[in-house]
Amino acid sequence: MTLLDLFSSTPSVPATRLDTAIWPRDSHYDESGRIVVGGVALADIAERYGTATMVLDEHEVRGRCRAYRKAFPETEIVYAGQALLVRAVVNWVTDEGLSVAVHSSDELDVALAAGIDPKRIIMHGNRESFDALVTAVDCHVGRIVAGSLAEINLLAAVATHPQRVLLRLSADIDVDGQPTDIARRPDFPVGAAAAAAVEQVLSKPMLDLIGFHCQVGSQIYNPDYYGEAIRQMVAEMAQVRHDHGRILTDLDLGGGHAVAYRSGDAEMNLNELAAILEDALDAACARQRFPRPNIALEPGRGIVARAGVTLLRVCSVKHHDGGHTCVIVDSGARAGTRPAAPAATVLANRRAAGPHRTASVAGRAGNEILATDIRLPADLRPGDLLAVPCSGAYQHGHAQSDTARLPVIAVDSGRCVELVRREPDMLDRDAG
Repeated sequence: MTLLDLFSSTPSVPATRLDTAIWPRDSHYDESGRIVVGGVALADIAERYGTATMVLDEHEVRGRCRAYRKAFPETEIVYAGQALLVRAVVNWVTDEGLSVAVHSSDELDVALAAGIDPKRIIMHGNRESFDALVTAVDCHVGRIVAGSLAEINLLAAVATHPQRVLLRLSADIDVDGQPTDIARRPDFPVGAAAAAAVEQVLSKPMLDLIGFHCQVGSQIYNPDYYGEAIRQMVAEMAQVRHDHGRILTDLDLGGGHAVAYRSGDAEMNLNELAAILEDALDAACARQRFPRPNIALEPGRGIVARAGVTLLRVCSVKHHDGGHTCVIVDSGARAGTRPAAPAATVLANRRAAGPHRTASVAGRAGNEILATDIRLPADLRPGDLLAVPCSGAYQHGHAQSDTARLPVIAVDSGRCVELVRREPDMLDRDAG
């Protein structure tokens, strides 16, 4: 995609680079002390497009796609669109050789509007309506993931041609005590429940069971969990061969790869993960005497989180008794701007020369606390610009429906373009 050359930064030698664990790789301070991302000063973007605003570095997104492709050359990399799905992002990731996973009818519409080959789409059927599954089947999406008997029956009712299906199983793995989202928990743990689900799919003439899907968890930095998932999934695939004489060819290990939200956070090492997967596949397939399946991974956060920076304008600064400071900004969690990494929030329009103090950040509604106990300049004042790094994932599209969602502005090589317009606020949408 060609970006519009709206404005560019003055070339300079950056005084200080920002931590590339949480910022796009070329982010730096310019000679005026302003933070520059993708060659564009964040303060210029805020002036042009207002705040709150999400800035997305195209080069960073593409770089993360390439990092996955390099680490897993024999694996299908599938971008998990739930993290952030707009047409430009679909174009970027598919240009880099990735497929796309969608989790709703809206996400499917965006992917199709971007022009992606439907065979490169994986549709997760959980919570989907009859009409959404009809659309997915009619446009011949490559795979549909089913995680309950109800989904299997609904899919069988709408399928008018052989539809490739993955069963979503839950492995018997305790991932550091992570709680599971009950609404999204698959009904098929390994064992008897998985075997019953396999029989159910195989009894439907229009459903073509090709393999399993397994989501280990979220924000996982220990690759050993994925090795254990492979061991259990290959054993289940071998059981299907034993019971039904059918060889399943595909194993989708989902995503959940951890990213750093502040300096020093643990994150998934892709090279270590690749080595664990290879060793686990070799061992499991040898143990079960089972042919090596096609492997897919579904990173979402790992592709876009670090590419995104959210801009917030300071409306007021309140100093309370006991030395507590509260900073009011021009947005809130209801607009989808709750920072995932509040401790990393920094001043973006100037370099702070003096001391810092501990503060909380709140939205304009007053009771919307976005962050607590973060360090901000003591001379922070209304009109200053705050930047929240590593906020490209699970921000846009997750706002409440009665609040205007923020726009998305792409930057690359000193140029920027509006990918998503600012959503009208409640009054603009009021037809009364």
